[in-house]
Amino acid sequence: MDISQRIDELRIRMKQNGVDMYYIPSNDFHNSEYTGNYFKCREFISGFDGSAGTVVVTMDEAGLWTDGRYFIQAEEQLKGSGIKLYKAGTEGTIKIKDYIMENLQAGDVLGFDGRTVPAAWAEDILAGFELTGAKINSSLDLVGEIWQERPQIEPKPAMLLDICYAGEKRDDKIARIREYMRKYGADYHIITALDDIAWILNIRGDDIHCNPVVLSYLVIGMDSIILFAYKSALGWKIENVLAGAGVSIRDYNDIYNYAKGFRPGIKVMLDKGTVNYSIVSNIPAEVKILDLVNPSVLWKAIKNNIETANIREAHIKDGVAVTRFIYWIKKNMGNIPMSELSVAEKLEKIRSRGENYIGPSFDTIAGFGSHGAIVHYSATPETDVPVEPDNLLLVDTGGHYLEGTTDITRTILIGKIATEEQKKYYTAVLRGNLNLCNAHFLHGCTGVSLDYIARKPLWDMGCNYNHGTGHGVGYLLNVHEPPNAFRYHILPYPVENAVLEEGMVTSDEPGIYIEGRFGVRLENLILCVKREKTEYGQFMGFEPLTLVPFDRDLINVDLMDAKEKEILNNYHKKVYENISPYLDAEETEWLERACAPL
Repeated sequence: MDISQRIDELRIRMKQNGVDMYYIPSNDFHNSEYTGNYFKCREFISGFDGSAGTVVVTMDEAGLWTDGRYFIQAEEQLKGSGIKLYKAGTEGTIKIKDYIMENLQAGDVLGFDGRTVPAAWAEDILAGFELTGAKINSSLDLVGEIWQERPQIEPKPAMLLDICYAGEKRDDKIARIREYMRKYGADYHIITALDDIAWILNIRGDDIHCNPVVLSYLVIGMDSIILFAYKSALGWKIENVLAGAGVSIRDYNDIYNYAKGFRPGIKVMLDKGTVNYSIVSNIPAEVKILDLVNPSVLWKAIKNNIETANIREAHIKDGVAVTRFIYWIKKNMGNIPMSELSVAEKLEKIRSRGENYIGPSFDTIAGFGSHGAIVHYSATPETDVPVEPDNLLLVDTGGHYLEGTTDITRTILIGKIATEEQKKYYTAVLRGNLNLCNAHFLHGCTGVSLDYIARKPLWDMGCNYNHGTGHGVGYLLNVHEPPNAFRYHILPYPVENAVLEEGMVTSDEPGIYIEGRFGVRLENLILCVKREKTEYGQFMGFEPLTLVPFDRDLINVDLMDAKEKEILNNYHKKVYENISPYLDAEETEWLERACAPL
């Protein structure tokens, strides 16, 4: 079936179930950013395979909402599907909630799979329907009914994360959570975010591509702990270790019946922004729900001393790999055939030689020329193009090591001489990256306070980039991890606007995208650290973790001030000192030139 036929089949089932509008998010049952193949209903029904997007289907039209990272990609992939693209966040684009409210009348029914939407979203819709008279049916997986060759859930083997990497015992983390529960009088705490569960129990898995998590739910009581998971993924060894921490195992899908069994009068703590609506709606009405953000969200974002020491080691390993890759590109460009897919494969081959390397933290983005202007472009055999002089190659890539997770973007000149336009934009992005890393600020600032530093060189030119400047990064966990981030606007979710604390790892990645021609993005991970304390308070700053040179061939030194040159020279000195001991003679000679003072 092509996409239009799938929409037609969906409408037949909508009519059979008395549904006037059907809502299809990108989520799995845990509100994960990335999902396993079984959960990719939105991709199946629309053909759009970006990581973020929502489809809404009525009897008359179908629409896809996605953000600025995917506008170009979505326009291309939706051609001929009959699905209208709604560019979320742009002027004149209706919000999904407003669209739902305006297009459902009294007695109309909105259908969705309640396992795939957060409880907070569903309850917000229900509150709006009190005014419109519309209703919901949250028990329908209609896309699943027409997806004849839907992949199965295939749990992968989990692993224990040793204390030498985790830095804190699972027993101590559980004790911290129970103390937090006592503070609010909670009897139970339901946790469904997969990275929170992995962090609490010091386990890792492979159930989501590039996200080392285990499909599971966790319920912590004051005298019991239950992990709902596939036993085939855990094995006897992990079960025994977890049992030592008081954790018992039940089947993954038992969480819904378990939720029905809470006794009247008890208090259950959970985050309605994460826990799905089906779980919350199964909890008896006589049970008091405490809607609180999981304390583990903040705790895992603040890396402990063992984690930060390990993360520095991971970035040296990754810096060696990416530096070797760039050297290989520079040495061989124009001499051997290269394409977007082949250079990504080459980088993975180099990186995989690293000690304790687990796998990529996301699929490498290698976009050459005009493809580099597509923010989250992903090369396929159909879109793959040669990498040859003269244009820019944007490579956004990362790896998981036992010592931590990395994420780096470099834009590389393919050819000998850059144009003045390329240098102008590259230098502006570089200045933003350097100045943000060099920020000196009072404790209490959030990423909203600092985002302007990275955007200023581009804003001064009347330019901008349509994505955040930075996101938190997990420890051998999700490469996108709240609550720390850099963005210039406040999101309506408190968990996304955290104060920057010592130990937080955040990306620093300004960019510029010239549609149809090239893109520039430069990304380092930076560690929040304490600086001096004065009578005015505790000052903070950042330590660069990523250790890979920037492309000197793309820098217009005349556009940089003395301070910016000093920051870059100091950074390159650190790169050379940390990376050169692991390179051969030719690579070291090249790195010395690449890191020479301006």
